[in-house]
Amino acid sequence: MTQLLSILLLSLLSLLDASQTTVSLTFVGDAMQHAPQIKAAAQCGKARHAAYDYSQCFAHIRPDIEQADYAVANLECPLAGAPYTGYPAFSAPDAYAAALKAVGFDLLLTANNHCLDRRDRGLRRTVGALDRLGISHIGTYVSSAQRLARLPFIANVGGMRIAFLDYTYGTNGIPVQGSVVVDFIDRALISADIQAARAAGAEAVCVNLHWGIEYQLSPVASQRSLADFLVDQGVDLIIGGHPHVVEPMEMRFSPRFGKNVLLVYSLGNFISNQTGIDSRGGAMVKVCLSRIDGRVVVHNARCKLFFVQKPQRAGQNYVLIPEDKPQLLRPADRAEFSSFMSRTRSLVLSHNVMVPDECAGQQ
Repeated sequence: MTQLLSILLLSLLSLLDASQTTVSLTFVGDAMQHAPQIKAAAQCGKARHAAYDYSQCFAHIRPDIEQADYAVANLECPLAGAPYTGYPAFSAPDAYAAALKAVGFDLLLTANNHCLDRRDRGLRRTVGALDRLGISHIGTYVSSAQRLARLPFIANVGGMRIAFLDYTYGTNGIPVQGSVVVDFIDRALISADIQAARAAGAEAVCVNLHWGIEYQLSPVASQRSLADFLVDQGVDLIIGGHPHVVEPMEMRFSPRFGKNVLLVYSLGNFISNQTGIDSRGGAMVKVCLSRIDGRVVVHNARCKLFFVQKPQRAGQNYVLIPEDKPQLLRPADRAEFSSFMSRTRSLVLSHNVMVPDECAGQQ
């Protein structure tokens, strides 16, 4: 009860202070490219005289992304060049990352278990492609020198300096070769990176993690332990992915630092061709950060679900359908949409703490 009252008090103060600076952040989960997705984009591209067209995919959630002052997605597929392939060794067209940028994403995360699918050459090409496209990215680097030059990564979001860090549990057993760098989950490394970010002037720190157990709807002990460690390190946001299903979210109060911390165990899939009902969609989380008397307060966190509608014929692409727009569904997809939504709400979101579903009651 004391923790809940502290969270509410900080949130109320952020609303009452008219002189505050407030920014909004939006996060989504795993942006994947399975072989059928690549094929669909190619078919759509031919119809529009472009090699690969992803414009249908994100049209209905674009307003949610554009409304954010800063939006982040996990790019769970290397841009390793042709031949383009899906699972188990991904390589997506550069047009996919360009489409994510076009819809409004400001930062792509690349530290995940598929970042070495095409070994060090694929990692190098991914970094180069994202640089050429002008998309900010963190998590993998072509060398230690590049990592040193690019971290701490601090984004100026509406005048607020927010540091972002990104780490993965592993790379599917593929070893790091050559000079490339993958940021693995290592408490000493993370602690040093957090301290470096604060020393460089970060007013808030967001740690993104590729962790947990695939297809499990609740966090495991290793996630909970690492989350506790990060809260004790003074971070402000902890955003997770990898399980390919949504896991609970909470606004936690840190007595040590006297502030709120947003903890999201898993946002599930952003877009994919996965078939399990709990993997047919995902969640986006939206949160506000306000500067009050020189101190950042995290508040007003909420989530929103969406469903992946798969194509039925050539010329159609994968389309994300937000939970508040079921009228956009084809009749054949309504049952799976309803099942994904009801299961995610009852089995996962019901365990959220101070992170409500912003569309609750609209269906």
